[in-house]
Amino acid sequence: MQAVLTSTPVRTEMEKEIEALLADYDKTPEDLIMVLQDIQGKYNWLPREALEYVSRRLDVPLAQIYHIGTFYKAFSLEPRGKHILHLCMGTACHVRGAMRIAEEYERQFGLKLGKTSKDGMITFERVNCLGACAIGPIIVVDGEYKGDMTVNRANAIIKRLRREDAGEADDA
Repeated sequence: MQAVLTSTPVRTEMEKEIEALLADYDKTPEDLIMVLQDIQGKYNWLPREALEYVSRRLDVPLAQIYHIGTFYKAFSLEPRGKHILHLCMGTACHVRGAMRIAEEYERQFGLKLGKTSKDGMITFERVNCLGACAIGPIIVVDGEYKGDMTVNRANAIIKRLRREDAGEADDA
């Protein structure tokens, strides 16, 4: 007796998760950017496996998906940290000490602009302007604006995030 092979592909865990995200859409090429936003929201970046799966499911060439993923600053093709910090380096923030904050983050925490910490907890990115010059320098922490930054306040943000992630109570 011969074994019968089925043509049903075995889905990876990520493909199952992407399929769940796709349930909200018509699964047409017109849904691509919204689907990528959902994937970015779920994983904090656009993993290659997810993009390949979306390419097949929406019938969109992978090259086109990469074009979109690299065109929009909101998308990342590299893993990002659990926490995203955006440091404004616009003129007002720069003049008011944003570079000192960047230098201190690198010195004290090993965080380089444009990179993710070795433990995968924090991605530290530069932005050119956040449009809130009056309260600069500004750091946006996981989408929340923190203005009038000083080196000490900026350091306290990193320490608080690390305490929270370690499960310790926030005393501040």
